[in-house]
Amino acid sequence: MKGRRRRLWLQAIRRRGLPGGARPAEMYGVCGCCGALRPRYKRLVDNIFPEDPEDGLVKTNMEKLTFYALSAPEKLDRIGAYLSERLIRDVGRHRYGYVCIAMEALDQLLMACHCQSINLFVESFLKMVAKLLESEKPNLQILGTNSFVKFANIEEDTPSYHRSYDFFVSRFSEMCHSSHDDMEIKTKIRMSGIKGLQGVVRKTVNDELQANIWDPQHMDKIVPSLLFNLQHVEEAESRSPSPLQAPEKEKENPAELAERCLRELLGRAAFGNIKNAIKPVLIHLDNHSLWEPKVFAIRCFKIIMYSIQPQHSHLVIQQLLSHLDANSRSAATVRAGIVEVLSEAAVIAATGSVGPTVLEMFNTLLRQLRLSIDYALTGSYDGAISLGTKIIKEHEERMFQEAVIKTIGSFASTLPTYQRSEVILFIMSKVPLPSLHHTIETGKTGENRNRLTQIMLLKSLLQVSTGFQCNNMMSALPSNFLDRLLSTALMEDAEIRLFVLEILISFIDRHGNRHKFSTISTLSDISVLKLKVDKCSRQDTVFMKKHSQQLYRHIYLSCKEETNIQKHYEALYSLLVLISIELANEEVVVDLIRLVLAVQDVAQVNEENLPVYNRCALYALGAAYLNLISQLTTVPAFCQHIHEVIETRKKEAPYMLPEDVFVERPRLSQNLDGAVIELLFRQSKISEVLGGSGYNSDRLCLPYIPQLTDEDRLSKRKSIGETISLQVEVESRNSPEKEERVPAEEITYETLKKAIVDSVAVEEQERERRRQVVEKFQKAPFEEIAAHCGARASLLQSKLNQIFEITIRPPPSPSGTVTAAYGQPQNHSIPVYEMKFPDLSPNRGGLQREARVSRRSCLVWCGKGFHGDGSGGRAASPPGGNWTETGPIRGKHRLLSGGSRAELPAPLGKWWHMRLEDGCSPQNSSS
Repeated sequence: MKGRRRRLWLQAIRRRGLPGGARPAEMYGVCGCCGALRPRYKRLVDNIFPEDPEDGLVKTNMEKLTFYALSAPEKLDRIGAYLSERLIRDVGRHRYGYVCIAMEALDQLLMACHCQSINLFVESFLKMVAKLLESEKPNLQILGTNSFVKFANIEEDTPSYHRSYDFFVSRFSEMCHSSHDDMEIKTKIRMSGIKGLQGVVRKTVNDELQANIWDPQHMDKIVPSLLFNLQHVEEAESRSPSPLQAPEKEKENPAELAERCLRELLGRAAFGNIKNAIKPVLIHLDNHSLWEPKVFAIRCFKIIMYSIQPQHSHLVIQQLLSHLDANSRSAATVRAGIVEVLSEAAVIAATGSVGPTVLEMFNTLLRQLRLSIDYALTGSYDGAISLGTKIIKEHEERMFQEAVIKTIGSFASTLPTYQRSEVILFIMSKVPLPSLHHTIETGKTGENRNRLTQIMLLKSLLQVSTGFQCNNMMSALPSNFLDRLLSTALMEDAEIRLFVLEILISFIDRHGNRHKFSTISTLSDISVLKLKVDKCSRQDTVFMKKHSQQLYRHIYLSCKEETNIQKHYEALYSLLVLISIELANEEVVVDLIRLVLAVQDVAQVNEENLPVYNRCALYALGAAYLNLISQLTTVPAFCQHIHEVIETRKKEAPYMLPEDVFVERPRLSQNLDGAVIELLFRQSKISEVLGGSGYNSDRLCLPYIPQLTDEDRLSKRKSIGETISLQVEVESRNSPEKEERVPAEEITYETLKKAIVDSVAVEEQERERRRQVVEKFQKAPFEEIAAHCGARASLLQSKLNQIFEITIRPPPSPSGTVTAAYGQPQNHSIPVYEMKFPDLSPNRGGLQREARVSRRSCLVWCGKGFHGDGSGGRAASPPGGNWTETGPIRGKHRLLSGGSRAELPAPLGKWWHMRLEDGCSPQNSSS
C-alpha cells in the first residue's frame, strides 16, 4: 500500500513540479521531498536561478552562494558538481538561458575562490566547458570558450598533477578550421578557437606539473591552426611583423589574433622547445605549397625570428638548413623559396647570435649550389633521364643559384670582420683549381661542371667581399687565399678572370673610390673626383713588400690575354688606381709606372699577336693611368710630359686614348706598327723627371720583366694528369743532379696498374711470411725454437767480433819490437787490462800515483791501436811523462801517448794531458 501511494505521489510531482525548484526524491534522496531538508549548498545554488531565464542571474543570491563557498571551502567541489549536473540537464533540454546563468555563476565562483579545494571544483568546471564545446550550437561553443579563457587567466595557488587539456587542444584547433556557411559566425568560431588555444598555452606553458604543451602531438595541432588563420588575411597589403609596428585595430580579425597568439607561443619557447615549434611550420608550408609565392613563408619566419629569444635564433637557421637538405630533390622554385626565407631569417639572426652555424650555413648553401649545377647539366635529379624522371628547367635552376648567391652575400654582410674573413677563406677553399691537391673532372661534362662551379663560387665570393672593410690588408688577403685567388686570375675563361679582378678591387677599395673609376678617361683635373686618400699604413707597406711582385705579375699577364673585353680593361684600370691610392708609397708608385710602361711595350712590340682592339686598349689604359698618377704625384715635369703625349695622341692618334677606344663603337686604326716615339710615354724621360724629385731613378730605368712561375703555368691546366706531368718535369729541371738523373717514366694507365698489382703481391708475400713465423713459434718444439734463437745470437756475436777486430787493433808493445820468424820484426802486445797507466791524481811534484782502471768502462782510441777488455789493474805514471792541467771535465780524462789518444774514467773532475816519450813500461808497474 505504501509503495503504491509513493508512486502516485511521484507522478503528481512530475505533472505539477515542486515549489522552489525542488527535485523528486529519486534524484536527491529521501530528504528531497522537502526543500527545508535539502543541503544548504543545493538550496543556495537553486536560488541563483530565476523563474524566467530572461531575468538573468539573481545577484543577491549569487552573493550568498559566493560567501558560503568562501566560508566553507570544503563544499566548493560539491557546489561545482551540482552546477555541472544542472548544466548538463539544461543543455539536454535545450534550456540555453539557464545554461548561460550556470556558466556565469561558475565564472564568478572561479574568480572569487582560490582555496586549496579549487582543484576539485575546476574538474567540474572543465567538464561543463567540454560539454559546451561538444555542442553543435555556435553560441554554446563561444560561451564555453569564453569561460575557459577566463579560467586560463586565473593563477592557481595549488598545482594540479592529473589535469589534462588534450581534448581542449583538439577542439579549439578544430574550431580554428571552421567552415560554417555564415561568414560572420565562421569568423566568430575561428576567433574563439584561437582564443582557446591562447588560453591553453597560457595555462600550461609555464607550469612544469601540467601536461607538456610543447610535445609534438600538441604542436602539430596548435601551430598549423594559427598559420591557417594567419594565411587568410583579409587585407591585401602586408604589415610589418615587428611587434613595435603592429598597432591594434578597431575591429580585430582572426589573422591578427592568430599572429598575436603565435608570437606569445614562440616568446615562451625555451631552448629545447624551438625544434618542436618550428617543425610544424615547415610541414605546413610544404603541405600547402607556400614556398613558391614565398611571401607568406617570409612573413611567417619574420614573425618567428622577431618573437623567439635572440640567443635561440641559430636554432631556427639550423632547422631551415636541414629542411633545405631534405628538399634537395624538390623543384627549383621550392628550393629557391626556402633559400630566400633563409636569407631573411639569417639577417635577423645575425644581429643576435648565430653561433656555430656560420660555416655550417655557408657549407650547406655551397653544397646546394653544386647540386643545382649538376641538375642543370644532367637535366634530372637522378643523373640519368628515364621515363619517370622529372625534367628540370634550366632557367629555374639558374634562378635558384642566384637566390643562393644573394643569400650568401646578404648573410655575410651582417657578420663581424673576423667571421667574414673565415667565410671568405672557406668559400675560396671550395673553388676547384687544377693543382696537385684539387682534382678536377675531365671531359666535356666535367669541364662544364668545373667552369660553372668556379663561376658560382667566385660570384659568391664577390658577394661576400663587397663592402668588406679591413684596416689591415695582411689579414684581409692572407697568403694562402691570395695565392689561390691569383691562380684563378690566369684562367683561360674570361668571365672567371673578370670575377677575380672584381674581388681584388672589393678588398682593396676601403674608402669607396671604386665607382669614381667606373669609366676610363684622361681627366685634366682629378680634383673633381673628390678622392679619399689616406697615408699608407705600416701594415699595408709590409703587405706590398711581400705580395707586390705577385700582384704586378698577374696584372701584367692579365693585360696580355686575347679574350679581354672592355670590362676587363675597366677592372684593370680600377685595380691599378686603387693600389695607387690605398697601398702606394714611393716604391710602389715606381713599380706601377714600370708595369704600365711594360704594358705599353706589349702593345707596341706585339709578340703575342694581339688583336687591334686589345693593342689600342692597352695604349689607352696606360695613358689613363699615367695621367692620373702624374697628378697624384704632383711632379710638374712628370705631369707636363704626360700631358704632351696625350695632346699629341689627340691630334695624331686618338685611337690610343680611352675616349675613342672604350666606347660602344670604338674607332680603331689598322696600322699600329708604325707608332712614332712622340706618341709613346718614354721611360728615360719619366725616370729623369721623377729622379729629380727624389724617386729612385735607377729602378725607374729598369724595364719591368715579370718572372713567370710554375704556378702561373699550372693555372692553365685542366686535368690532374697534366698537372702531375708538369710537376715531375719541373722537379727534374730544377734538380742539381739533372745530368745524372734518369728521365722520368711517363705515368700511364699501365704503369699505375702495374704498381698497384706489384704492391698487392708484395703485401701478400709479407703476410704469408708473418703467418709462417707465427705458426712456427706456436707449433714447433721448444728445442728447435731455442736452437734457432741461439744460432741467430751466435751469428750476431761473430759479426760483432769481426767488426771489433777490424776497427780496434793492438797498440805497439811497451817493451819494443822482437824478431819473429823469417827475420821480420813483430810487435809484442799485451792486453790493456794488464797494462799500467799513470796516476791521474793532481800531483805536481812528480810522485807516482796509481789509478785503477775499471774493466768495463775503459775505452781506448789510438793511432795504431791498443785494446783490452780491462780486467782491472794499476798503472804508474812513467818517469818521462809530462802532465799539464787544462781544466775540469765531468767523468773522463784524456791521455795522449805518442800521438795516440785514450779516454779513461776520471776519478777526479779535471782534464789531464800527457805526452809520453818512452811509452808505458810494464817494468814501472807495481802489482
